[in-house]
Amino acid sequence: MSAEAADREAATSSRPCTPPQTCWFEFLLEESLLEKHLRKPCPDPAPVQLIVQFLEQASKPSVNEQNQVQPPPDNKRNRILKLLALKVAAHLKWDLDILEKSLSVPVLNMLLNELLCISKVPPGTKHVDMDLATLPPTTAMAILLYNRWAIRTIVQSSFPVKQAKPGPPQLSVMNQMQQEKELTENILKVLKEQASDSILVLEAALKLNKDLYVHTMRTLDLLAMEPGMVNGETESSAAGLKIKTEEMQCQVCYDLGAAYFQQGSTNSSVYENAREKFFRTKELIAEIGSLSLHCTIDEKRLAGYCQACDILVPSSDSTSQRLTPYSQVHICLRSGNYQELIKIFIEDNLTFSLPVQFRQSVLRQLFQKAQQRNEALDEVCFKVCACNTVRDILEDKTISVQFNQLFLRPNKEKIDFLLEVCSRSVKLEKASDALKGKMAAFLKSRNVCLGLEDLQYVFMISSHELFIALLKDEERKLLVDQMRKRSPRINLCIKPLTSFYDIPASASVNIGQLEHQLILSVDAWRIRQILIELHGMTSERQFWTVSNKWEVPTVYSGVILGIKDNLTRDLVYILMAKGLHCSTVKDFFHAKQLFAACLELVTEFSPKLRQVMLNEMLLLDIHKHEAGTGQSGERPPSDLISRVRGYLEMRLPDIPLRQVIAEECVAFMLNWKENEYLTLQVPAFLLQSNPYVKLGQLLAATIKELPGPKESRRSAKDLWEVVVQICSVSSQHKRGNDGRVSLIKQRESTLGIMYRNELLSFIKKLREPLVLTIILSLFVKLHNVREDIVNDITAEHISIWPSSIPNLQSVDFEAVAITVKELVQYALSINPNNHSWLTIQADIYFATNQYSAALHYYLQAGAVCSDFFNKAVPPDVYTDQVIKRMIKCCSLLNCHTQVAILCQFLREIDYKTAFKSLQEQNSHDAMDSYYDYIWDVTILEYLTYLHHKRGETDKRQIAIKAIGQTELNTSNPEEVLQLAAQRRKKKFLQAMAKLYF
Repeated sequence: MSAEAADREAATSSRPCTPPQTCWFEFLLEESLLEKHLRKPCPDPAPVQLIVQFLEQASKPSVNEQNQVQPPPDNKRNRILKLLALKVAAHLKWDLDILEKSLSVPVLNMLLNELLCISKVPPGTKHVDMDLATLPPTTAMAILLYNRWAIRTIVQSSFPVKQAKPGPPQLSVMNQMQQEKELTENILKVLKEQASDSILVLEAALKLNKDLYVHTMRTLDLLAMEPGMVNGETESSAAGLKIKTEEMQCQVCYDLGAAYFQQGSTNSSVYENAREKFFRTKELIAEIGSLSLHCTIDEKRLAGYCQACDILVPSSDSTSQRLTPYSQVHICLRSGNYQELIKIFIEDNLTFSLPVQFRQSVLRQLFQKAQQRNEALDEVCFKVCACNTVRDILEDKTISVQFNQLFLRPNKEKIDFLLEVCSRSVKLEKASDALKGKMAAFLKSRNVCLGLEDLQYVFMISSHELFIALLKDEERKLLVDQMRKRSPRINLCIKPLTSFYDIPASASVNIGQLEHQLILSVDAWRIRQILIELHGMTSERQFWTVSNKWEVPTVYSGVILGIKDNLTRDLVYILMAKGLHCSTVKDFFHAKQLFAACLELVTEFSPKLRQVMLNEMLLLDIHKHEAGTGQSGERPPSDLISRVRGYLEMRLPDIPLRQVIAEECVAFMLNWKENEYLTLQVPAFLLQSNPYVKLGQLLAATIKELPGPKESRRSAKDLWEVVVQICSVSSQHKRGNDGRVSLIKQRESTLGIMYRNELLSFIKKLREPLVLTIILSLFVKLHNVREDIVNDITAEHISIWPSSIPNLQSVDFEAVAITVKELVQYALSINPNNHSWLTIQADIYFATNQYSAALHYYLQAGAVCSDFFNKAVPPDVYTDQVIKRMIKCCSLLNCHTQVAILCQFLREIDYKTAFKSLQEQNSHDAMDSYYDYIWDVTILEYLTYLHHKRGETDKRQIAIKAIGQTELNTSNPEEVLQLAAQRRKKKFLQAMAKLYF
């Protein structure tokens, strides 16, 4: 026997033989042979089986001497078994992909909870409340592992699972499976409840800028030692397996992306977060390399997620540029985003990145869809075909048959699009002469110009900017003359008689066609070309009168119609009218183009009209910002604010001004809190000449003086007087034949700085909450001043206004009441969650005897400021006055039990009203089902007495049950009683909300 064989035999004889399968874990436990077992090439049992067995043995319940089942004992053996399970997981480097694939949810939940425990995460502490940056690296990593697993499990549970084919029915196996299923469902329920916290923990992890460490077999051994033997090594930053920051962030980004993507099915806006996380994952993979030891991402699945996000979320940012043109085309086809597809094809006419064959295959695919009775694709087919045809022209290839077929019946839209494609496919400043020649030949060819029978279409092409740039003047004139002379020829074989359509068009028909184009066009260059042609045909017409829809403000029309040159007058008038119309319909792109062209034109001859156009362009930019980025709260650029100030301070004489521009400018300054300017810097002459500036200055000054004492609020008094004057009326008298004087009518006073409807129009341009609150409180106070008022309306800051008016008869209180209603409705359309405005609306309904609606808004006011009553409603919202009005509403709606409950909400419980309401037997509410919401023992005792007196045994028992709850015991500490009251308030108000919402 060799020495090597002898050594081997001695080694095997010195230790026990391999144990049977039933006790192998005992063998590993006693002999500490785990590490040797795991180092085997193919260990049997496998590591994940070891984890299951270790945890199963550690979690076995015990049975005491009385045969009662007890929880697993916390003895040394069970602690070692749990430690061995953790060491196996550490051997697998805590790879969640491996662990999730082989371990059930309950087992993995137990394993990760043990990891949290051994990593010294305090039990019962919310992970979201812990600062990862201050925790030891292994503790932070344990928290991340648990929360990553939590959201991965939630995502995985949302996928459909193919049911395994059941084998022969075995009762014990089925019971075990059912127990595991119920346990899994319970764990999932908890994980889903904590999902938002897990996401916050992982989001916080992305802000860490330090490497983390995860437990290894060695650090777990150190933790299992006596506390005095460790010497703090596991608390140091270098203990365990190092996980680089980039690797950790890559894993977390991917898991967060999957979680956000799963949530997107119920909230589509979350897809944006998912896409951000997935593309960040791709960046991190590129940084750390796909062969990272501790970061395993399924890159194919990641690519699928990215592609799905690009389809679900409109990709206007730089991430979309990373996709190849092929991918972009496929995404567009799948999502039906044909506008983007056409844009890609037009851009490709410059780059030539897509092969012609691929483009043709896309067109064939669209033709097939169009033939399946999808008529909406006919236009898309023509546009794609036009893009492909221009590409063929640029590559000197023949024009396809499909283009000739689709262009057989041309119209204005087709020609406009074809010219747009040609223009965007050739950069004239860089294109070679040969390329320009190809494009010019195409536009002149029988496929385009020479193939058109309608002269108006020929003029469209011949007056286009590209056509003018590509052809010399002589060539253009020759082509147009050739087309003018051409007339339909009569084919005697086919048409023996002359038909109406064979007669050549007269000059008046051509003028009518051009006028039609003039009405439809919003392209400044095209409008100019049409007017040139029209004025060349006749000098007797005023073409600014062609459409009665072209409206220019009266202050401008006098200046414009005073222009002597007829063509210039028509052009300026039409450009301004069309620009104003585009601005009204929020087509800001075309409005800007039309105004810019008009500005360029008038700058040459009229400084007055130049300033008019600058003013209109300012108004356009204000509207554009307010309709765009301003809605999301983004401040306007400083340049725009400077231009608004410049307009307000402008003192140019004889410049026609529209009052609406000043109105919008002042509203703009108030909306963006430029109160300092309006208060201190606005020129004095503006306050006298511009009523909107005066109003804005008073509002800004009132807001500025709010924190000060009431005596210093001079601006509030001035604003009050201005509004009272606006809401005043003047009476007209008439002397009769008998000499008596009679009142015939009242008219709106002309002494105010503006009319009431002008003030209302201005207020409806405001969006700043504090400004709206100040105005609302002013009108509410004015409404409350009248002598015959029964129910006051409450409002925030109402105390800053005077409490009386010298001449009450002069105020039109009906108009004030209407204004209050309109303003509240407008304010709630801006912010439907403002509790102060909701309370005003409720008070209005209360004052007009609409009690159900009043309750709706009182409850809504409380709900929005208490997270639907999960928190206590602030006492300044539910004041005693509000509660008393809610009580009256319930009383008049015959909901008497609700009245009794609400009486408890008062600072001093109103027992008299509560007892009186409970005596009512004709109640329309749920009566005894509300007893659980009563926390005042006196009211409950009265209910018990009342039902006993009436002989209502069942209801008396319900009241006794309610009064017998331990938390209502008057001997309890005050904190317990308050908590009991708060719980019942919450449940009652939520029940009321469900009833009245």
